Amino acid sequence: MEPNSVGIVTTQYFVFAESPHELALECGDTLGPVTLAYETYGRLDSAKANAILLFHALSGDAHAAGYHSLEEHRPGWWDIMIGPGKAFDTEKYFIICANCLGGCRGSTGPSSVNPKTGKPYALDFPIITIADMVKAQRALIDHLGIEKLLAVAGGSMGGMQVLEWATQYPESVRSAIPIATTSHLSAQGIAFNEVGRQAIMSDPDWNHGNYYGGTPPNKGLALARMIGHITYLSDEAMHRKFGRKLQNRKELSYDFLTDFQVESYLHYQGDLFTQRFDANSYLYITKAIDYFDLAEKGNGSLVDACAPARAAFLIIAFSSDWLYPPYQNKELADALRVNNVEVSFCVLDSHYGHDAFLLEAEHQTRLIAHFLKHIYEEHVRGGTHEP
Repeated sequence: MEPNSVGIVTTQYFVFAESPHELALECGDTLGPVTLAYETYGRLDSAKANAILLFHALSGDAHAAGYHSLEEHRPGWWDIMIGPGKAFDTEKYFIICANCLGGCRGSTGPSSVNPKTGKPYALDFPIITIADMVKAQRALIDHLGIEKLLAVAGGSMGGMQVLEWATQYPESVRSAIPIATTSHLSAQGIAFNEVGRQAIMSDPDWNHGNYYGGTPPNKGLALARMIGHITYLSDEAMHRKFGRKLQNRKELSYDFLTDFQVESYLHYQGDLFTQRFDANSYLYITKAIDYFDLAEKGNGSLVDACAPARAAFLIIAFSSDWLYPPYQNKELADALRVNNVEVSFCVLDSHYGHDAFLLEAEHQTRLIAHFLKHIYEEHVRGGTHEP
């Protein structure tokens, strides 16, 4: 275990929205009780002023850093960014990460048991949105007794949640760090998500979502993951990693076998994904991503939608990200600046594509550590919340 790891961590569970106080959803339905799985790293100070809430991307979970046991070989999904001396320094800050509503890694989702039937919700689970995810997280933060977060941060879908927090609960956020994200998914992004959903629903084992206790639609889910994974990488990244190298052979098969390394890699990623993710959760979460459109909250105006924001922003984009390209991040920065919001906007040069936020530690660490230090010293140490 590396010296600057947070070490062994334990997943915790928060249960709320018990009857008759169910969680009201944007679709008009209610949901309850609700469980959120979450992990924390570092220590909350006496004033509860050093808390940072992190959000995962589509396929992530609450396990953002450290290890669940000494036998675990792979740390949390953002371990390169969380820990002593890292971007989110656990010697200074109290870090919280929760598995999103609709997920399948401990939080209530379609694979959870419906208390009304005693069976998994499956497609009886209501349609959820990014706003619903954030509303559930707000309940968790209230439960922890934290009145104002030092920062909210996340990449991709996590960045969408950052934007939702900063505009819907502006009084509860001092700073916001949306990374490799967008204020709305493009038509191309929606198209890729729909192809992935159709891959799942076309699998005979999907059985209209009622596969729990039987054979899950692993072929469809693996294919959806293969499609999605292509959008996370850039052309340059794929060329550097694979080129046209053959997989375990010296010449072409002239058959429909796996000839190329990139083919083998995608099959591996797809199969690996089926071991840890639920197909119905993939359907629900991608739909929530499709529905997210910050400008809608401003009657079609992104500027008006950003008007409630009071947090200082650090917006990070990556040069080779073609899923959420830099111009979309710049549109957000421009809309915030019109509202006189403090904004720092950086485009980092990287060949990794959309996945760069998970891989590029050095430059992100420098930016984020400096930004958080500024926010902490200005609003906490130099303000009314002396830790």
